[in-house]
Formats: sequence, C-alpha cells, structure tokens
Amino acid sequence: MIAHLSGTVLTTKNISIVLDVHGVGYRVFCPQRILLELKAGDEISLHTHLAVREDAMDLFGFPTEDELELFTLLIGVNGIGPRSALGIIGLESIDKLLGAIARGDITYLTKVSGVGKKSAEKIVLELKDKVGRFDIANMEEFRHEDEDVLEALKTLGYRTDEARQALRLIPEEIKEQGEIIREALKLLSRQ
Repeated sequence: MIAHLSGTVLTTKNISIVLDVHGVGYRVFCPQRILLELKAGDEISLHTHLAVREDAMDLFGFPTEDELELFTLLIGVNGIGPRSALGIIGLESIDKLLGAIARGDITYLTKVSGVGKKSAEKIVLELKDKVGRFDIANMEEFRHEDEDVLEALKTLGYRTDEARQALRLIPEEIKEQGEIIREALKLLSRQ
C-alpha cells in the first residue's frame, strides 16, 4: 500500500498529476482545486489512497490527512466511487464540505457531476454522525447568502481563502447581499 508520496510535479492534466519520486513517475488523481494551483516543477507531499480494481490500480492524493480520511468515508458510502468522492472533495474546502454534510445540505453535494439527489441524501444520512471526528471548530458555517457573495468575490479576482476571511469579519447584522459585498471589498482593499 502506498500511503504517502513526496516529490516534484512533472505534468498536470485535467484530473491528475504525474509526480516524480526519486526517478519514478506516479500518476496521482487529485482534487480539482489542488490541480489548479500546481504546475510542473512544484514540490508537493500527498497522503494517498490506492484503489485496486480488476482492471486498474489508481492512486488518489490529498494534501491533508483529513481530506484522505473524508475520501475514505465517502467511498464507503454505497454507490460513491473514488472518482465521485474526488469530485465531491474537489468542490471547495474540506471545511465547507464537512459543514454541508453536518447541516444536511443536499444541494451543495449535487453540484458534483454524477452525484444526484439520492446519492447526496445517502451521503448525508451515512456520514452526518461521522463528521464529528473532524475538527468541528474549523468548520465554516456560512449564511446562505455568503455562498453567492463568495462566488461574486471570486469572479472579481479574489482568492477563495481571502474572500472567506473577509466574510468571517462581516457582522451578522448585515444581511443584504449588496451591503455584504461592499463590506467585503472594503476589508479586502485594506489587505
């Protein structure tokens, strides 16, 4: 079993990278948000899961142990394969995904290609009680409006992490989306 790899990225493709580890190139499937940040020559360490099928052996890699653990939980749900689980984890941050599962937010999970309403309901049903093992204090609880605001800020060129940080600082009493965006832009312009 290959549990961890550290090396240099040789190439990136739509859903995978080739990672050079001491002269051996491993094809590793990674979450989309990680792939967008990587380029050839980058050094990276990944916690991995080796999925063995009759016709293939695929490596799935994650930058944190929590992401790997969540991946393992997801593929344990009947009907969720490694590629679907990878797509779910690749949506955005693990904190947001854990929050969605804890809240029973089926709409969030159905954003992934190949995950329908029934699969999303099954994920929530089977994992809702298991997400407690993760650091709940770091789970980001967003107001419903914040999701749209986050997308708007990303469209304006801000990174997801800096946009989230700004949204955390906005007082709860501000409820109107336009006002939330204005406040977020003020905070982001000071950084």
